[in-house]
Order: sequence, then structure tokens, then C-alpha cells
Amino acid sequence: MSSRLVGVGVGPGDPELVTVKGVNALRAADVVVVPVMDTGERGRAEATVAHYVPAEKIVRVVFALNERTDRARREAAWDAAGRRVAELLEAHACVAFATIGDPNVYSTFTYLAQTLVELVPGVVVETVPGITAMQDLAARSGAVLTEGTEPLTLVPVTAGAAVLKEALAGPGTVVAYKFGRQAAEVAEALKETGRLADAVWGSALGLPEESVRPAAELDGSPLPYLSTLIAPPRRDGGRGGKL
Repeated sequence: MSSRLVGVGVGPGDPELVTVKGVNALRAADVVVVPVMDTGERGRAEATVAHYVPAEKIVRVVFALNERTDRARREAAWDAAGRRVAELLEAHACVAFATIGDPNVYSTFTYLAQTLVELVPGVVVETVPGITAMQDLAARSGAVLTEGTEPLTLVPVTAGAAVLKEALAGPGTVVAYKFGRQAAEVAEALKETGRLADAVWGSALGLPEESVRPAAELDGSPLPYLSTLIAPPRRDGGRGGKL
């Protein structure tokens, strides 16, 4: 039988936001891989998984999670991580990979799966969806992501503040991921596009250090890297006004 690699979305950090299907997938796997940076600290995925499976079942694998400038170093780290997971797939019928959020939304799992398809012929790749940071922030802040015919645009600010500004100039709600290091540019873009008043941001959702605040309080100070922003459009048509 072919080995199986299952990417499991474990949500933004709150262990209670892992789906029942996600928990079942983690427990059914022979081992659960969690990504860690080369500094070795425990990440959100590992902390969440530890609520549902025993420690001896968790395998920590180093990924270049924070490497964006040195492509050679990043590629070497991906190759090393892929080889380690390939070894696990040779020894086990089912390997789960836990990723924060959803495995198909800006996830480390995407790159791992591409690597493993080449390294392990016949491997079966599956994913279990997870709750995203934008959904969690919407619930915690009371922000409505979409109404009626409104579009929803998701932008990683690592692509540059100009990309965010272009999205904010358009219709519908704009969600920005990973904007913490460019908080000043984001605040300025919100002001220029008239989106500041109703926007909210959050970080460390579901964790003791959680912060959920109006974007109007952004003062340009750097925020945690994994901060999320929701900037709804103006809604002045009353109930059902966007239908």
C-alpha cells in the first residue's frame, strides 16, 4: 500500500479550534510532524497538537520558516526537511503534518507536499481543512468578513505594502496576513484609502498574550509577525444593503 501524507490544519493557536476531523486525523496517524525553526522553540502547531496526541508521537522537523532572502539556504532547508519526512513515510503508513491555520492557505505544507511527491513515488497526499486566523479574528472582534455580493481579498503583506494599498482601493473586505513588521506602512495605507475607522487587527489569537484592537490604535510600532488585519468596506445601505 502507498504511504499517506496528511496535512492537518490546527487553527490559529486556540486548541479548541481544531476540528473534530482534524483531531481524528492527528490521532489516526502513526506520527505527527510539527515544523520548528532552527532556533528550536516550540511553535503554535506543536503546542496545539500536544493537546491531542502523546509527546512520543510528535516528531519535530526543522523548516526555514523565517528565511526569505537567502534562497539557497531556504532550498537546502526544504530539501533536508523533505528527506526527514520521506524517512518517516518509509517507516510508517500514515504521517500527519500539523500546520497552523489551513494547509491550503499560505501553508508550509504546500512546499513539503511538492517535495515529497518527488522523493516518495506513489505517496498519497491528503489535507484536512483548518480554521483560519481571519475567521478567528472576525469572531473575536465582531467584524463581518463579507455580506451579499462583496468580494473578499486576502493579502500577505510580505508581498509589499503597495499590494495591500491596491487591494484596499478596491471593493469588499481586505484581510492582511503577516503585516506586523510593516505596521506603519499598513496604518498609512488604511488612512489613505479611508479604511481605518472600521478596521481591526489581532495577534496571538486564542493564546494568553492575545491582542485584538481597532486599527485606529496603530501607532507605527512593530507588531508580532503573525498579526492579522480585517478592513471591511463601508456598509451604509442598511440590512441586506449589499445583496
